[in-house]
Amino acid sequence: MFENIEFAHPQFFWLLLLLPVALLWYFLKRKQEVASLKISSTGGFQVNSILPRLKPVLFILRLLALSGIIVAMARPQTEEISTRTKTTRGIDIVMAIDVSSSMLARDLKPNRLSALKEVAADFIEQRPNDRIGLVVYAGESYTKTPITSDKNIVLSALKDITYGELTDGTAIGMGLATSVNRLKESKSISKVIILLTDGVNNSGFIEPQTAADLAIEFDIKTYTIGLGTNGNALSPIAYNEDGSFRYGMRQVEIDEELLQDIANTTGGKYFRATDNEKLEAIYEEINKLEKTEIEEFKYYRYEEKFRPWVLIAGALLLLEWLLRISVFRSFI
Repeated sequence: MFENIEFAHPQFFWLLLLLPVALLWYFLKRKQEVASLKISSTGGFQVNSILPRLKPVLFILRLLALSGIIVAMARPQTEEISTRTKTTRGIDIVMAIDVSSSMLARDLKPNRLSALKEVAADFIEQRPNDRIGLVVYAGESYTKTPITSDKNIVLSALKDITYGELTDGTAIGMGLATSVNRLKESKSISKVIILLTDGVNNSGFIEPQTAADLAIEFDIKTYTIGLGTNGNALSPIAYNEDGSFRYGMRQVEIDEELLQDIANTTGGKYFRATDNEKLEAIYEEINKLEKTEIEEFKYYRYEEKFRPWVLIAGALLLLEWLLRISVFRSFI
């Protein structure tokens, strides 16, 4: 009966404590309410009616009616809550991804590029209120996807990223500059670049520091990620006759000093991912650092349920009154 019911004034239930007191008072005073006649013998009387014994029913009806009134005073009601969210501070994010041949190294499973794509997809799905774009770079760079709020487009483009789209090399400055170009016209309050690489800047005609200065000019924060294990990693070292890569152990070289400098000067942070778990943890941390402010509005609709209790109490009192002036009239 009270499923999904709340009470606006539950303090009125304390009045229910009066019911056992009233019940006790009734039984103590019951004999005093009935007139008595003392005679020597009742042999001449025959009492066949059970109505006198049913007289307490009238008091029970009153107690039930009083209980109904108390429940009605407590105001039972159902509550429906609807919510509407409004993004008050959206973030525009560009993910700059290194797609050079070294990203096929197998120190991350199954390789660096595949591991990154899996983690980056999870990151994108956790940013439903932000616009995200993709920039890929190797010996040069280009925009894979402009910043958009359509996550299906971004996820599809991310899935399609493969090695061989660009000439080989690592043009960190080009990748960063292209990302800045994607964000410089953005009206978003917060603009972020997540730049990932596994090597040293060795290509391109834009110096990384020049690109970092551009990011500072347009108030774009840059998080940098160095991807690769410490020491040697199983990496592509040459081509086989069929065009596939031949793998061998190669020293992992990441210009961490450059990545730290880019992050520090733009107000971001540098991370080092040496395995799949650390890469995932890095994106989770960035996700926490860059939170979109969302304003939530709640609308409450109450449906009052006290009226049936008032009607029940009224019906019980009416029934008690009718019985009192009719059936039990001769015994009151």
